[in-house]
Amino acid sequence: MKASSCRVAIVGGGPSGLAVATELAKMGVDGVVLLEREQDAGGIPRHCGHSPFGFREFHRIMKGPGYASRLVRRAQQHGVSIRTGASVAKIAPAGGLVLSTDDGVERLKAEKIVICTGNRETPRSARLVSGSRPLGVMTTGALQSMVYLKHRRPFKRPLIVGTELVSFSALLTCRHAGIRPVAMIDNQSRITTWQAAAWLPRLLGSRLLMNVELDEICGRERVESVKIRDAAGRVSSLDCDGVVFSGNFVAESSLIRGSHLELDARSGAPAVDQFGRCSDADYFACGNLLHPVDTAGWCWAEGQRIAAYVSASLDQTLPPAERSVTVETESPWIKYFTPQRIALPDSFSAYYHPGLQLRFSEKLQGRLSLCDEHRNLVGHKIRVQPERRVLLSLPASESLSACESLTIEFTPSLEKVP
Repeated sequence: MKASSCRVAIVGGGPSGLAVATELAKMGVDGVVLLEREQDAGGIPRHCGHSPFGFREFHRIMKGPGYASRLVRRAQQHGVSIRTGASVAKIAPAGGLVLSTDDGVERLKAEKIVICTGNRETPRSARLVSGSRPLGVMTTGALQSMVYLKHRRPFKRPLIVGTELVSFSALLTCRHAGIRPVAMIDNQSRITTWQAAAWLPRLLGSRLLMNVELDEICGRERVESVKIRDAAGRVSSLDCDGVVFSGNFVAESSLIRGSHLELDARSGAPAVDQFGRCSDADYFACGNLLHPVDTAGWCWAEGQRIAAYVSASLDQTLPPAERSVTVETESPWIKYFTPQRIALPDSFSAYYHPGLQLRFSEKLQGRLSLCDEHRNLVGHKIRVQPERRVLLSLPASESLSACESLTIEFTPSLEKVP
């Protein structure tokens, strides 16, 4: 079995992975290798043939494929070795990786490893939608791959399930391919993404149906219609020739699940500290693996930040992982949060980190607080929507030095959320 080594191995070639690799190379770290299982690096933006991408990174508005190509070129220009068609089959303690490549199985040893495997949409099988199994049922990612990479049109009049940001990406993908969805549906009373986007389906000739859920998919060889159920329980039929399940993202953590790294039960992602460091201090995690789902620009900025932490870890100037304060919550409204522990003493304050990032499961308003055993450390009133990013700043490390654990508390308001 072929064996090789490097200083830093990055698993995943999306915006966060490319940002980590490029920034490490710019810092003068030699031996940076990026591993991408696809034949081309760039991640999801490769098959998002619409804008807006790139403003944070390149100060201009770009379409996804051009944005992904530019990220790849910049990494290569700084000396990053990008290995495509290299799938990581196993991770082990002491930085050991087992790769599956076109040339067979290979072992790679790295001083530090950064996992940036991203996330994936929840398919039909996990949503428990009844009915037959005809052709024409797919996720947004599969639709975009088919349209932008394979140049195929899988249907003419599909139904889009969901109103997250990626759902509108599916709508724009359909427009690019000459596809006109019959409708977008969601079981919420308002769309999940920004309310201003609600005009787009109507502008493109599709209906937007709220307080409606998909009940059944009908058809023999191909989708012929669906049955939808409204909030009052009434079932109606809607003619269509496809169904796109969009959003409802989960962490792509299959590589972690079979490893020695600790998993966070709420997010399904690796448990990390504020530096993105996993339970094994030689491993870091970054991007939408930790917080499905954020924009490419947010993940890119996080990748730059994680690169600084990885570089400090190589130089042994990062605060050690042995002394840390755990973060927990019992709130039923908090879907997940990251990081799950805070390393002390945090003397690495020269580099910004945004604090705790949370997602809520429903539309709420109230007070969000971070507490120790005796007092509230930080807190503020918030108004949240499902799947929207919420940030809660961390207190100064001096306030945490005597803490054994921290608790995130959310007290909902009795007032009706507008």
